[in-house]
Amino acid sequence: MDSIRNSYMIFKKLSRYIKMKSSKHGKNILVSIENITPFGIWIFIKGKEYFLNYKEYPHFKNQSLNSLQNVQLLHGFHLYWPELDIDLEIDNFENPEKYTLKSNIRQQYRKRAILQN
Repeated sequence: MDSIRNSYMIFKKLSRYIKMKSSKHGKNILVSIENITPFGIWIFIKGKEYFLNYKEYPHFKNQSLNSLQNVQLLHGFHLYWPELDIDLEIDNFENPEKYTLKSNIRQQYRKRAILQN
C-alpha cells in the first residue's frame, strides 16, 4: 500500500511540474508528441490529436527525438519548436486549405542534385 501511495505522490508532483512548466507560455495546456512513425508525427494539443505527415511537413523528418518533443504552446494557439526554429498555428492543422504556402525543401534538394551531377 505504501508503494502505491509513493507512486501517487510522485505522479502528483510530476503533473504539477508539467502544468507549471507549460503555464509559462500560456494556459495550463498539455501539448505532447504522441508517436513518431516513418510517415509523420502524431501530436496531442488541447484534447485533440493531429497527424503531421512528412509530405506536408518535411522539416520534421529526420529530426532528433528531443528536438521534436521540445514543443511549446504559446498563447493557446501557436506551436513553437525552439531547436528546429519552426512556428505553426493550430489552425494550420484544422483548416489546411487556408494555408497554401508549402515548404520547398524537396525542390531545393532536387536542384542541388541536378547542379552537382
